[in-house]
Amino acid sequence: MRRLRHRLADDRGAGSVLALAVIGAVVALVVGIVPVLAILVDTQRAANAADAAALAAADATSGAVATSGSACELAGRVARRGGAEVVSCEIDGLEASVAVRLTAALFPVTARARAGPPPP
Repeated sequence: MRRLRHRLADDRGAGSVLALAVIGAVVALVVGIVPVLAILVDTQRAANAADAAALAAADATSGAVATSGSACELAGRVARRGGAEVVSCEIDGLEASVAVRLTAALFPVTARARAGPPPP
């Protein structure tokens, strides 16, 4: 009985349990943060693709860039280079509004951009 009581009061091995708890907490934190960071990266990629596509379409409508197709076709080509697809493209005078969709690992991400000359 005395030997059992002494053995239960012994602290040997407590450091291993604490180390496993710390490692488990770090792993749980990483598993929670990585998907959030991936979503943020994909959102920024979609925004960049939308900006580039809108600028290309606006340049095509103003004549700053010569294109073999319409301004929206050029926007589609530029968006595909950014890993996205054009969902909508509207030209109003020299102004272009483009919406793109990027298929991410978790779910689709969309972004919108507008480009053209500044208002008078």
